[in-house]
Amino acid sequence: MDSTSSTSTSPPRTTDTEDVRPDRCPSGDAARASPPGGGPAPSPERLARAALTRLIEPGDAVMGRWLAELGATTVVDVVRGRLHPGPYGLDPGRVGDYRARCAALDPVADLRLVQAHGGRFIIPGDPEWPSQLDDLREGRPVGLWVRGTGSLRLLALRSVALVGSRACTAYGAHVAGEIASQLAERGWVVVSGAAYGIDSAAHRGALAVGGATVGVLACGVDMSYPPGNTELIRRISEQGLLVSELAPGVHPNRFRFVLRNRVIAALTRGTVVVEAAVRSGALSTARRARDLNRHTMGVAGPVTSELSAGVHALIRSGGATLVTDASDIAELVGAVGDDLAPPRSGPVLPRDLLEPSVARVLEAVPGCADGAPVDRLAREAGLSPDAVLQHLYELVSLGYVERFGAHWRLVRRR
Repeated sequence: MDSTSSTSTSPPRTTDTEDVRPDRCPSGDAARASPPGGGPAPSPERLARAALTRLIEPGDAVMGRWLAELGATTVVDVVRGRLHPGPYGLDPGRVGDYRARCAALDPVADLRLVQAHGGRFIIPGDPEWPSQLDDLREGRPVGLWVRGTGSLRLLALRSVALVGSRACTAYGAHVAGEIASQLAERGWVVVSGAAYGIDSAAHRGALAVGGATVGVLACGVDMSYPPGNTELIRRISEQGLLVSELAPGVHPNRFRFVLRNRVIAALTRGTVVVEAAVRSGALSTARRARDLNRHTMGVAGPVTSELSAGVHALIRSGGATLVTDASDIAELVGAVGDDLAPPRSGPVLPRDLLEPSVARVLEAVPGCADGAPVDRLAREAGLSPDAVLQHLYELVSLGYVERFGAHWRLVRRR
């Protein structure tokens, strides 16, 4: 073994044109490292990080610190037993825990499998890597498996997360779909978790208007989970992107759903919670977004619904800003001065345009068939009879009142 190359602590190279030698390839087989089609072989750094996505759970802060200090190739060599952990200051017990899962590592096969599904594996330093994920620090993904044709970095630059309860109400599904459609029509990318409920409604809303959407999965990008969303997940891969920290074929579990929420929060400009109970997992995404200094927003729902209680508590505590549609969201997360929401006001009625004294006379005219004389209208309006008479003729021309003998009355409209 070339100990000089194995123990180097210099920053790892991420180019895919490096020579892959048997002593540096995590699979230990340089011949198998060449991808199908005769393209450039994956770099040792890429292979090592691909192996780690199957070795560790997402958000492993200990592994994140090791990678920052030593680089992925050295860490994998230590875990595989090619290097002793002592000189590198790594905890032997922790290394032993990782080593127990080494038998299943075959990064070359994983890279080939994801390529067969039209996907790829991106790592920090790649042109497609979204730099905002670096805000997660030690919990940053070691790499991302991506399926689809768009650039994750470019799509994430103008993206909003829409999350909420899986067991949502018809109200919540409608609101999520409407907001997602409005955002997509404004050029925003909708990001969610491809789960049932609010997630599905958000993805479908964006897809319905031809918008781009990103699904962050808690399983491999070659899998469809939940099974009932198989067709939706296929459409997302064709019209947007599927993203996962987990290697191909890895199944979801309860903790992986929670851990993937941090990626949704970090990837986007802001997170909108449409509908969530007090103990909803969607609130963890909102808390992550708030901790990362992202905009956190909530949509109010019926006060009688338990599925709105969590959102209402989030808004009441100051942890989220109340929003009602895409214009409110765009004003918060968009460019200053360019994405302002239009001012909200009720409809302007013709009576609103009357001068105050004319409006007072109109209010004094009774609605009964007999009407009232000018002197009585003058007392009611607090104006002189001459002024009232002048205003009455103005109101006649506008079609509000009519003369009935010596009396005046409102025009009866059918």
